Amino acid sequence: MSLITPDFGLLFWMTLIFAIVFFVLAKFGFPLITGMVKKRSDRIEDSLRRAEEADRQLKEMAETHKRMLEEVRKEQARILNEAAASGEKIVQEAKEQARSQAATMIEQAREEIRIEQDTARRQLTGEVTALAIEVAEKLVRGHLDNADKQDALIERLIDEARASHQTTS
Repeated sequence: MSLITPDFGLLFWMTLIFAIVFFVLAKFGFPLITGMVKKRSDRIEDSLRRAEEADRQLKEMAETHKRMLEEVRKEQARILNEAAASGEKIVQEAKEQARSQAATMIEQAREEIRIEQDTARRQLTGEVTALAIEVAEKLVRGHLDNADKQDALIERLIDEARASHQTTS
């Protein structure tokens, strides 16, 4: 019996045994193996599907995060602009209020100065008049003996007091 040129009986039995083994494997082994391969394939597909879903969700979350950051930046810029405008407005109002108060204080100071000047003029006029009367009285007592001279001197002193009062006013 040679393996290179097998006998017809050997070929028959080898074919029969091969068919029986193939039948047993086809009936019991292949379905088990294909079931396991299918389960593994399903598991891999499920894992890939979940990975793709997770990747999609991550992309959505990243996009949402980007949008939120942009909104926050816009809101921050708006708040900063409002704060700057508000600050400028407060400074402007404070300046206006200070100008108004300064103008009021200057006007009050001018009024007080005018009142004090008027008071000083009146006091000075009163003192000059009193001094003139006192001088006139002394002169009249010493130099005037008759009534005509006294009247002329009083008239002249009154005129001089009026003239000096008008020049100081």
